[in-house]
Amino acid sequence: MYIPVIYLIVSVISFVAYAMDKRAARKEKQRIPEKTLHIFDLLGGWPGGMLAMKLVRHKTQKRSFLIVFWITVVIHLVSWGVYLGWYLRGQAITNIAS
Repeated sequence: MYIPVIYLIVSVISFVAYAMDKRAARKEKQRIPEKTLHIFDLLGGWPGGMLAMKLVRHKTQKRSFLIVFWITVVIHLVSWGVYLGWYLRGQAITNIAS
C-alpha cells in the first residue's frame, strides 16, 4: 500500500518546512506562509508537522494556527475511521456471504 509511504514523504517535507520557517523567523528572513504549512499537513504531513512543533518548538503558541492544525488532524483521523468502518463492514458482509 502506497499510503504509508506518501504520509512518510509528506511528513518529512512538512517537518523540514516547519524547521525552515523557524530558522527564518529567528533570522528575520522571509517566512514560509502558514497556508503552505497547513497544505502540507492536509496532504498527510501532519505527523511531521506535529513532530516539528515538539522538537523545533515552532508554531506552538499561535492559537489560530493550532486550531487549523488540529482541524486538519481531526479530518485525517475521521476520514481513516470512516474508511476502516466501510472496509470492515465490507469484510463482514463478504464473510457472511461465503
